Amino acid sequence: MKITELLDVRSIALNVSVSSKLETIDTLIDLMNASGKISSVTDYKKGILAREELSTTGIGEGIAIPHAQVDAVKKPGLAAMTIKNGVDYESLDGQPVYLCFMIAAPVDGGNIHLQALAKLSTLLMDESFRQKLIDAKTPSEFLEIIDKQEALKDALEEKEESGKGTYRVLAVTACPTGIAHTFMAAENLTKAGEDMGYLLKAETNGADGAQNILTPEEIEAADGIIIAADKNVEMSRFDGKPVLSVSVTQGIQKPKELIQKIIDHQVPIYHHDGGEVVESASGQGVGHSIYKHLMNGVSHMLPFVIGGGILIALAFLFDDYSINPANFGKNTPIAAYLKTIGEQAFGLMLPILAGYIAMSIADRPGLAVGFIGGMVAKMGCTFTNPAGGDVNAGFLGALLAGFLGGYLVLGLKKIFSHLPKSLDGIKPILIYPVLGILLVSVFTTFINPFVGAINTGLSNMLNSMGGTSKVLLGIVVAGMQSTDMGGPINKASYVFATSQLAEGNFEIMAAVMAGGMIPPLAIALSTTLFKNRWTKDEQNSGLVNYVMGLAFISEGAIPFAAKDPLRVIPSCIAGSAVAGGLSMFFGCTLRAPHGGIFVLPTIGNPLMYALAIVIGMIVGCMILSMLKKPLKENRS
Repeated sequence: MKITELLDVRSIALNVSVSSKLETIDTLIDLMNASGKISSVTDYKKGILAREELSTTGIGEGIAIPHAQVDAVKKPGLAAMTIKNGVDYESLDGQPVYLCFMIAAPVDGGNIHLQALAKLSTLLMDESFRQKLIDAKTPSEFLEIIDKQEALKDALEEKEESGKGTYRVLAVTACPTGIAHTFMAAENLTKAGEDMGYLLKAETNGADGAQNILTPEEIEAADGIIIAADKNVEMSRFDGKPVLSVSVTQGIQKPKELIQKIIDHQVPIYHHDGGEVVESASGQGVGHSIYKHLMNGVSHMLPFVIGGGILIALAFLFDDYSINPANFGKNTPIAAYLKTIGEQAFGLMLPILAGYIAMSIADRPGLAVGFIGGMVAKMGCTFTNPAGGDVNAGFLGALLAGFLGGYLVLGLKKIFSHLPKSLDGIKPILIYPVLGILLVSVFTTFINPFVGAINTGLSNMLNSMGGTSKVLLGIVVAGMQSTDMGGPINKASYVFATSQLAEGNFEIMAAVMAGGMIPPLAIALSTTLFKNRWTKDEQNSGLVNYVMGLAFISEGAIPFAAKDPLRVIPSCIAGSAVAGGLSMFFGCTLRAPHGGIFVLPTIGNPLMYALAIVIGMIVGCMILSMLKKPLKENRS
């Protein structure tokens, strides 16, 4: 039985003013009586109040569903009411009730009231659906909203039960680190598809590999594919299909717009050229293409940076400085072992960065070429000293070597594209690696002195900075962490800090990590201290954000920022900037490139560092809580 078959326009009242739970119940009973579903108001009310004595039917999220199955009910029915300013209904979450449904079920009506209660409860978990009902202007509009939502849910359930597995829209999501953005984009796209009435399957290319992988049959049957990614994904399988390629952020923030473009057939057909693994499907700009290549390198580099960096930091913890200060980090056997392994892992970060940038540009033939280019940059080779060691090309040199290597291989592919087909087999195993490695080494050796001069100048500038200048630098790099919560600006700040970590500058890394910890921590604190600003779901998510913030996972703030960017993002930037500036002011250092509170022993001046984070968290929390209005005001 449909919900709208139980509901009558006579039993719906909108924007009612009531002052208590009992008055709310009385008003709903009057509505039920007006629809002719009950024979005795007194007996029906006894049944309703008897149910309330067992436990409140205020289920939370601003909803109450009082119900009774008694002899006074002539036939199954519903009554509904929206309450303008909310009422204290003694709800489970302690929040005011704005939306009420009352269920009347006859004694001989089987479990009809249980079915209606279950269906209503499920539908009402959708926040946007609840808000539509609260905003309805007329009983007819109220009924229409319910009818559409119920029909959508029934259609989705029917498709799922049929086992056809037909998805009109498919998606692939990926971000550089594969930790948060990847799965948030997949969740938002899937939910948006449900809201719009289209089954959508999302494949996630996360840190632990691809999950929920799209099958050839699903790809063939789909209307189109959304690629929401900031790193490259395997594309040859989509040849001949409409493909919309966007950033992972758009997958989080604009899922319905992207799906609608697929449905409206406003997406170009993708044609795979048989060479590159991935290419832009939507004609995106050169800037975004370069960013994707860079992020492909960074995403593969980060495990080496984090793993090696933390092992090096641990080596200092297990060493004895007094044995030989000049050999600090390798004085004891365990320290020497940890530092040696850590240095090897950390030392691979530049070749890995360059190799995977080149591979992103030119597919597998680019990997070896980019890797060697990164090695030449790391060694600091020059024509006067091929063995290296004279200059420090560092991160910037490896980055340039990666792009050089990738585009050199693309050039070689074009040059040798006219060779006979019989020679195709020798291109990837002989021509591309030999010529590619030679050419990228020559070019990288040529630019090393110039890049080394830039790096030396930057390092000297940072080392010569006074207190005020360092504080300002800390404010900027930490504030960048909150600008886009794991996006390109956030990653630029982080990559800069890790590059300086390799140069022995540990203060910038400390400021950046402090800044990255603030967004989830500030939001978590606000959901704890200012509960009237947040829904119950947001309060629950806030508790998780304490853990994410302490672990230096700033992406925990993304759902909140996506819902209310004008209040959340500036508040978090302010809190991060304060924490980063104070970290610099206190002279805090950090030898590990990640880990949050779990690498606290590797932090120089840990007590003042903790104080900087606490102050930044409080600043962000207070600004955010002042900018946000209480929910009651928002809904009134």
